[in-house]
Amino acid sequence: MVKFLDLKNQYDRIKEEIDNAIFSVINDTAFVGGKYVANFEQAFSDYIGTKHCIGVANGTDALEIAIKSLDLPANSEIIVPANSFIASSESVSNSGYKIRFCDNNPDNYTIDVNDIPNHINENTSAIIAVHLYGHPADMKKIQEIARENNLKIIEDCAQAHGAEYYGKKVGNFGDVATFSFYPGKNLGAYGDGGCIVTNDDDIAEKCRMMANHGSKEKYKHVFEGRNSRLDAIQAAILSVKLKYLDEWNQTRINSANLYNSKIQNTHIILPIVEPYSKSVFHLYVIRTKNREKLISYLNSKHIQTGIHYPIALPNLEAYSYINQDSSKMNASLQESELVSLPMGDHLTEEMVLEVCKAINEFE
Repeated sequence: MVKFLDLKNQYDRIKEEIDNAIFSVINDTAFVGGKYVANFEQAFSDYIGTKHCIGVANGTDALEIAIKSLDLPANSEIIVPANSFIASSESVSNSGYKIRFCDNNPDNYTIDVNDIPNHINENTSAIIAVHLYGHPADMKKIQEIARENNLKIIEDCAQAHGAEYYGKKVGNFGDVATFSFYPGKNLGAYGDGGCIVTNDDDIAEKCRMMANHGSKEKYKHVFEGRNSRLDAIQAAILSVKLKYLDEWNQTRINSANLYNSKIQNTHIILPIVEPYSKSVFHLYVIRTKNREKLISYLNSKHIQTGIHYPIALPNLEAYSYINQDSSKMNASLQESELVSLPMGDHLTEEMVLEVCKAINEFE
């Protein structure tokens, strides 16, 4: 079996360090906040290269808190890529703003910078740039558009831990950025977790207070916030795993390069990595007109696959109320063709070549 992802394999390789980290938190009874969370926040902000990192309960909380920290005009619109997980869009409506879907680039699947201007109007206040599948969005173009139209930028880095745009890690290009530490991410906890990063002192203070019931000091609440904490045990686990992130990302990149060089099948469209980017391949997504046939065929070869995402966001029942025509969007035209191949630090060269061989024999 070539597994799509193998977190048990990863744990087994660093078991002693992980177990020691967990037992240390328990032994210190430092379950909420404290040094383990603070240590991870500092280590992660150093890694990304940002001034601030605020640990929160999950990636969706991170997005909602980040959006609210910008104090955008009430009922204004935020542009969201049509190809992403629903957290990218529900965080907008849950924060009291309106969603405007933008198409994705047909080659790398991130937000289409050429389509963004088509969705800007007098009510637009921000853009959410999702670094999808581990590939950075074209942030220079997005920054130019934002400056010209006085818009804020939120980077959704949930799938892009360690990805780089022109040699600089994602998370540094917007007003604020968010990460998820869901277990399957490139840097994943053993439960839920997330964080917000920013170089803006005021935004950082608002985010930290918002995640702590609107308070900097216990019982002194300046505004109503929420309870969103990065668990100390998860923070300790993440601190251990962060040391291996670059190594694990390189394994993903090596596997992707092997897929790119060895898959030779006219029925398959491979992902394109733009020259400005260092993709960390959270997912390796191909396209085919014969998706169900391919998935069934690979399954018969004991090769696991995934689909990310089977329904473009504007086509979900949840967004029927928006009534935005998405019929000609790449996101809609491609949603029935996307297939995610095995990808992760568990893959060996032999496994990748086995997948390539199977795909090349697919008709």
